[in-house]
Amino acid sequence: MNQVARRLGKTFALVLPVVLVLSGTLAVTRVPWAASSSDAQILTASAKSPKETEAERAAKAPQEALRRRLLAELQEKDPGAALTDLQVAMAKHPSLAKYCTSIARSLGRAAVAKYDGATKRAQAWSRPVCDTAFATGVASVG
Repeated sequence: MNQVARRLGKTFALVLPVVLVLSGTLAVTRVPWAASSSDAQILTASAKSPKETEAERAAKAPQEALRRRLLAELQEKDPGAALTDLQVAMAKHPSLAKYCTSIARSLGRAAVAKYDGATKRAQAWSRPVCDTAFATGVASVG
């Protein structure tokens, strides 16, 4: 009985690492974020227009598009609607979270401008989106 247990132990000691390595390799190749060869796109150096300026590239950046959209919404509606949409955008696109503070500060400054410098009126819309960045933007104007 003791020899059978030893033999099983040695067999498992040899087979188990091989099984773990193979299963781990297969698991990594089958995740949804791994692009298959047919989905992959190759861009050449000529794919980028040399005439495109830094400002144009910045204007196309997703965080700048979000900032422009939220600033327009703040002017059309109120700062509360823009802050709500900022929260929704951060939940949908976590990659934009590093820009949240900057965008919220911009919204705070724009709210003060919308209310002709009335910081108390703009501050009334403050909520904990991106910590206190909106309130910081309001305070930076006043």
